[in-house]
Amino acid sequence: MISLQLRKKRLSRSTGGDLVIFAFLAAGAAFMALPLVYAISNAFKPLNELFIFPPQFFVRHPTLDNFNDMLVLMANSWVPMSRYFFNSTFIVITGMLGNVAAGSMAAYALSKHKFLGQDLMNEVIVLSLMFAPAVVEIPNYLTISYLGWINTYAAVIVPSWAWTLGLYLMKKFIDAMVPDTLIEASRIDGASEFRIYAQIVMPIVKPAWLTLIILVFQQLWGITGGMFIYAEELKTLPYALDQMVQGGIARAGVAAAVTLMMMSVPIIVFVINQSKIVETMGTSGMGGE
Repeated sequence: MISLQLRKKRLSRSTGGDLVIFAFLAAGAAFMALPLVYAISNAFKPLNELFIFPPQFFVRHPTLDNFNDMLVLMANSWVPMSRYFFNSTFIVITGMLGNVAAGSMAAYALSKHKFLGQDLMNEVIVLSLMFAPAVVEIPNYLTISYLGWINTYAAVIVPSWAWTLGLYLMKKFIDAMVPDTLIEASRIDGASEFRIYAQIVMPIVKPAWLTLIILVFQQLWGITGGMFIYAEELKTLPYALDQMVQGGIARAGVAAAVTLMMMSVPIIVFVINQSKIVETMGTSGMGGE
């Protein structure tokens, strides 16, 4: 009966309406892809095309000179580029793992336990999502300075563990996907709270923490740490690449190649895992609120 109703619904849809919707979505997708296409085109333009006026959207004579120049500058860096790459990789990995662990455990406690001040804490978490990062820069700096973390990895890694967006997403997903009866049954069977969290809750909410990993990766990938880290050997890859393009108009081509390289990594990670992000946003309610 249900299959017959679905079939009738499909047959009753207008082909012309489908074509209009498809054309509208295709036009919107093409418009949103224009900045990415322009960045790719710029990365392969020779210098004379980069300074043409009016600017040309597509490259006429593609070249790899911009990437070759970027590699030469990397090879001549005072600090080896492998060190910058290690710093970024270490910060990203530890930041992601810490944020997922802290956010998921706090979300489980807020979702499946009752305690004094729980409602107030939930409201504070939602309120914290409204603040732009620039608003809390000075308090963060004073706190990190007081703890003695200036010029250390901890100045960048530990604050990333406290990003409340991940906590909000995890809590909403646990509320929707993990029934209280399952938790109670596990407790009756003698499972500890940590075992329930690790072996029951985390597998069920896998799309949520995979989404959280992607979001934290995108945040940490472009971080320079310039406000807290001053030692050159502790700087990140985005900082090193940013310094490479500070040579004026002569390095405009290098700047285009660097821009493409920096933006391509988060985009690739997002495209590979976009289905998990859509599922998490839909379940958490962020897609419709």
